[in-house]
Amino acid sequence: MAGKIAILLDDGFEDLEFFYPYFRVQEDNFEPVVLGVEPKLAKGKNGLYFQITETLAKHKPEEFVGLYIPGGHAPDRLRRFDEVKEFVSAFYKLGRPIGTICHGPQVLISAKVVEGVTMTSVSAIKDDLENAGAIWVNQPVVVDKNIVSSRVPDDLPFNLPALLALLPK
Repeated sequence: MAGKIAILLDDGFEDLEFFYPYFRVQEDNFEPVVLGVEPKLAKGKNGLYFQITETLAKHKPEEFVGLYIPGGHAPDRLRRFDEVKEFVSAFYKLGRPIGTICHGPQVLISAKVVEGVTMTSVSAIKDDLENAGAIWVNQPVVVDKNIVSSRVPDDLPFNLPALLALLPK
């Protein structure tokens, strides 16, 4: 394996925005490690499930070469936990690639890592990103510093190649 990629997950995740990256990173020889606040069977907003067995408390950002934050309703849940915000903030400070899509940037806002970063997202959180100091643009994928962001599931074919290009091989 080329390294481990942390994927943050909770109930209400956007099914496609989780499963597409989960399998896509494996195609490039990376090991996805799905992390939650607690072990549980997480339900996607479209009815698919994924068993979270690993918790943030058991891992450190230094173990991973990349981080992915899918969208849906899960980011709004995840951003409420200090351990999530601390993990993401530390990961950002390490300069390692962070991929995100849709509502995923809500976690980055709460981790206070978006100021001055050009990003995109679902239009529903455009104001949130701008109020947190990000520069919002309406594009399928944006890469700025170590953050790769996209808007909606249709952007996944642009999002994942951009993230994978930043990862060590």
